[in-house]
Amino acid sequence: MTNTQLQDLVIDLQSRFAFQEDNIQFLNDIVTRQQRQIDVLERELELHREKLTELIQSAAERTPTAAAVDERPPHY
Repeated sequence: MTNTQLQDLVIDLQSRFAFQEDNIQFLNDIVTRQQRQIDVLERELELHREKLTELIQSAAERTPTAAAVDERPPHY
């Protein structure tokens, strides 16, 4: 292999390496952004779960029980 061929090979490898570095950085940026989005969505989901639990408990407290529905009012 001549000196020129070696130089061409090194240049090609350096070019490929730079391309791979750019791709890795690009993909890392995407993964980082998606993780932030996932974190936000997880927080929102937890807030919705808590709110739903509160609403269910509140509705259960306001709904008359079966025994109360069967009872006749005192004026009967």
